[in-house]
Amino acid sequence: MTPGARIAAAIEVLDRILDGDPAEAALLRWSRASRFAGSGDRAAVRDLVFGALRQRNTLAALGGGLTGRGLMIGLARAEGRDPQALFTGTGHAPAPLTEAEAAHAATPPGPLADLPEWLHPAWRASLGDRAEAVAATMGQRAPVWLRANLARGPREAAAAALATDGVLTEPGAGASALRVTEGERRVAASSAYRDGLVELQDLSPQLACEALPLAPGMRVLDYCAGGGGKVLALAARQPGATFFAHDAAPQRLKDLPARAARAGARVSVLPRVTGRFDLVVADVPCSGSGTWRRSPDARWRTTPQDLDRLLVTQAQILRDVARMVAQGGHLAYMTCSLLDDENDSQISRFLSENPEFDVATQRLWTPLEAGDGFFLSLLLRQGDG
Repeated sequence: MTPGARIAAAIEVLDRILDGDPAEAALLRWSRASRFAGSGDRAAVRDLVFGALRQRNTLAALGGGLTGRGLMIGLARAEGRDPQALFTGTGHAPAPLTEAEAAHAATPPGPLADLPEWLHPAWRASLGDRAEAVAATMGQRAPVWLRANLARGPREAAAAALATDGVLTEPGAGASALRVTEGERRVAASSAYRDGLVELQDLSPQLACEALPLAPGMRVLDYCAGGGGKVLALAARQPGATFFAHDAAPQRLKDLPARAARAGARVSVLPRVTGRFDLVVADVPCSGSGTWRRSPDARWRTTPQDLDRLLVTQAQILRDVARMVAQGGHLAYMTCSLLDDENDSQISRFLSENPEFDVATQRLWTPLEAGDGFFLSLLLRQGDG
């Protein structure tokens, strides 16, 4: 596909997204209908679509309209390219610019323009003087992070193995993080990935997992385990502990036994949780506002009502897991959100209702210093309530 044809495809996909289709579904629909497109074409169209969604309102202002066409015109202008050289109408390229499109000039909107307007007050209240810088970072593509499986060997050995398959990395903060600098689309096919030397995991949850207390003999429960990335990270750190995973949607855990075997970890999946644990990890359902670089259409699909429902769910999960924590044990509350309502305020309410818990440590990572936005509150249970 020519560059113009790729832009035309991105316009088609973006129009579907703007009409309400989820981004992944719209891309899959286009891909299935475009068998002529090679893997490089599909990746390029995906990059155009996601790049446009990350800066949706800014590009609409530059391009003259909130349409797929307007976004692609705006993207060309934002990148310093002449859209008339791309919108030629030949070779499956989009139709030439109209006189109005060619003459359009606009001042880029404000620093929070690429976030939903209803969220602006909460964003500023949550991030303070970092609000605009974090919002700007959300307009950029997120880096790809890997976690070296220290149970299989040192980080340097994992990096060397990746390099043999054309995946170049550099070490990040913490003990196990590797940032992919070249060959990110080769990771899944690399021998290092197939042999369990590395797992895909963002930097900030890696750092959060490294902050959790572990010792031989501990019973550790990952309560909202999802695919199991965090419990595998913990198991790699302390093979002398016993690890359990649970999720309200059991199908999310279907691949965990195979992943654990590949990683050399032992994790028991619990359909139903009983008893108490020395460490309970609860990475609760949340707005995902810290991950909006990776799933940029989510920011435009999330509503105030969605956030209200999530706050109720989070509070209920905290109440449920509190009774699972042994005396002297820890509860790790996590979100991939940057919003105080889901983070500090949620913990403050929990502590007011559960005085036997105290904050041991609390941290918010933002994309300015880590990967995704991520919150950790590690609580210590005192007494035997």
